[in-house]
Amino acid sequence: MTAQPKSQEHLEVPTALLVLADGTVFAGFGTGATGEALGEVCFNTAMTGYQEVLTDPSYSDQLLCFTFPHLGITGTNADDTEDESARQDGPPSGAKGVIMRAAPGEAASWRSDNDFDTWLNTRGIVGIYGVDTRALTVHIRRHGMPHGVIAHHTDGQFDIPALQAMAKGWAGLENADLAAKVSAKTSYPARQSEWDLKSGYAAPAQEGPLVVVIDYGAKSNIVRRLAALGLRVTVVPCTMTAADILALHPDGVLLSNGPGDPAATAAHASPVIQSLISANVPIFGICLGHQLLALALGANTKKMDQGHHGANHPVKDLSTGKVEIVSMNHGFTVDEDTLPDGVVATHISLFDGSNCGLRLKEKPVFSVQYHPEASPGPQDSFYLFDDFKAALGRTAPQ
Repeated sequence: MTAQPKSQEHLEVPTALLVLADGTVFAGFGTGATGEALGEVCFNTAMTGYQEVLTDPSYSDQLLCFTFPHLGITGTNADDTEDESARQDGPPSGAKGVIMRAAPGEAASWRSDNDFDTWLNTRGIVGIYGVDTRALTVHIRRHGMPHGVIAHHTDGQFDIPALQAMAKGWAGLENADLAAKVSAKTSYPARQSEWDLKSGYAAPAQEGPLVVVIDYGAKSNIVRRLAALGLRVTVVPCTMTAADILALHPDGVLLSNGPGDPAATAAHASPVIQSLISANVPIFGICLGHQLLALALGANTKKMDQGHHGANHPVKDLSTGKVEIVSMNHGFTVDEDTLPDGVVATHISLFDGSNCGLRLKEKPVFSVQYHPEASPGPQDSFYLFDDFKAALGRTAPQ
């Protein structure tokens, strides 16, 4: 078994720093990969699922602070999800760095096949522990998500002014089209369906309605959820043209989650989405896909101060009054005041009232800001996939 990181009380000097662009410095101890990780600092309130969270492509170019103090206690497991990134033709995507209160604990799960520190190092994620994550979370809540850098140097030697300059000089996520960086480069079919403790992942369907997933940074479990409904799934690059997508004769199209500024990605995504809507293809958008659909319809998006990151967010379905507990991961939001005529808001966040869903009045086109496949409820939001399946082929092109 790989040795666990030393606890901080046995270390004489800090071996890692988190340096923010405003000059704030948090000292701690390094874990995972050595070197520097530069990005936007955000916090996540989830108590479980750290492996799935850190491999979510939507966290690209971000440094993730977990408010839950104990990570690593169940190790990591390739059967559950070695990588939430659906693509398999590029380097790992997800968070660049992780910030923790306590040292990674020794894996206590019988299903663990690797310890957390080794897994972080293998994926190139730079980690720091021993940080007052409550103080950092308060800082983010008061001042917004800052630019920062995690530096992990085993010799404890740091050039703090240089690290601050690195953080201050970073361009940030606004105006950044990161979807093109994390998207699959070539199309591929679903590889897995629903998972079972005894038998593992089931094989995906080879027949049935076809759903094309446009990969802006798609999570693997979105693809699995579709496959679990007996749907054929083909994942395509986010740069594929509408003509090439329509040539596949899809019964429906799913716009996936992903990282970066939706307005930047919309420069190439909006014309494709508009063409699919004009062709009467049923569409379901998730997270970034929700924002891109809104932009294609003529609405605007805007940067949030602290974003929504966690597995305990209450969202209200405006049509039924039902409250769902959902998983969220986004730093931009749809400006509901800019939704055009013919577009209806369907869900709102009960934390801050921000828009969390929309649909077209006259076509089977809808989207949500949250992640219905992530199962925090645990199945509060699975009905959205059922609704999408029911709409498939309803008005699709012949």
